Amino acid sequence: MAIKFILPTTLVTLLLSQGAAFAQEAAVAEAALSPTLQRLLFLAAALVFLSIAFVMGRNRATAMRNTVAMMHSLPGFHGAVAVQWGALGAFAGVIAHAITGYPMGMLGAVIFAVALALMGVAYALTTIKPDFRARTFTERSVMAFLILCSLVAVLTTVGIVASLVFETAHFFQLYPASEFFFSTVWNPKFGGGSSLGIWPLIWGTLYVSAIALIVAVPIGLMSAVYLAEYASPRVRSWAKPAIEILAGIPTIVYGLFALITVGPLLRDYFAQPMGLGDSSSSVMTAGLVMGIMVIPFVSSLSDDIINAVPQSLRDGSLGLGATPSETVRKVVLPAALPGIVGAVLLAASRAIGETMIVVMGAGAAAKLSLNPFEAMTTVTVKIVSQLTGDTEFASPETLVAFALGLTLFTLTLGLNIVALVIVRKYREQYE
Repeated sequence: MAIKFILPTTLVTLLLSQGAAFAQEAAVAEAALSPTLQRLLFLAAALVFLSIAFVMGRNRATAMRNTVAMMHSLPGFHGAVAVQWGALGAFAGVIAHAITGYPMGMLGAVIFAVALALMGVAYALTTIKPDFRARTFTERSVMAFLILCSLVAVLTTVGIVASLVFETAHFFQLYPASEFFFSTVWNPKFGGGSSLGIWPLIWGTLYVSAIALIVAVPIGLMSAVYLAEYASPRVRSWAKPAIEILAGIPTIVYGLFALITVGPLLRDYFAQPMGLGDSSSSVMTAGLVMGIMVIPFVSSLSDDIINAVPQSLRDGSLGLGATPSETVRKVVLPAALPGIVGAVLLAASRAIGETMIVVMGAGAAAKLSLNPFEAMTTVTVKIVSQLTGDTEFASPETLVAFALGLTLFTLTLGLNIVALVIVRKYREQYE
């Protein structure tokens, strides 16, 4: 066993003993390669090394299998164990280099990682025995990896919430929470004397989102009913993807559409003739364009939910003499209503979090007004504006962005939870 560790141990000892001389040589070699080429070479070397480790482990297990009566696991599982230990050693080498900051350069870090990987493979080869449960070891390793991947999203959410909470607490140490939650004036002044009431921003956010839902919900729901109940398979095959393309258009493109086309059109044909304003930036502009953007959310989800309604309900209604339209109105839609409500709430949370369309279509004025042709703004727009520019980060005018973000996060999280609860209840009822 000691012989198997001679090579990697020698490499590690040489790597640590050479010090500055090795670092200088590695730096010269590293300078000749671009960062992209270095990463590609590192990835290629890792794949080749792990492939060799797999073949070594499998061949050793195959040779042992030919000399013993029975082995617990197939040779492929022993090769997988060698790959896992080699990858773990390489990963440990990279992490150790990143933590210690040993001045070896990129190539030195690669050699250090390879040395530890060789040690890992050497240890894996010593574990190859007839009674070694390589299959169980591999399955548990894969399960641990899957659990780690699933924890990434959870830990990311925890990190986001923690960062918002800490900075929001810092903000409320500098600015009264009562004025933030109960004031109706938003007037930030960098340098002091600001009025940071959230209600004008909440009003603008809800106003724009309400107009967007007024546009998206009827159009999306009627589109879903047509596609699910009346459209032929040929029409459905191209109409549904065509509607869903709207969800793939970048929001900046929607913003340009609102700024150049929709805004001037509403100003010239509606706002000015009725004496409601002369600005192309308005709540109505942003709401209409945002409504177009969220149509696929309502249409696609509602279509899937309507299709999930059991066909026996339709057959029973038609068998009792109801027309197809009566079946849709009195049987299908009521049965799909919980899921449709969930789709609408998900679309609402998407509309509430939109930024670019509001920036280019609704303006940046924070005010409380019922006129839909006046310029207003939303919480997301002010988060961006408060965090941009040459401003002191520790000032209340900058930290207020985190309080706004936490408020918006709480609002959208509540909508998402309600939507998921409704959809889950629906699925449990009809699956």
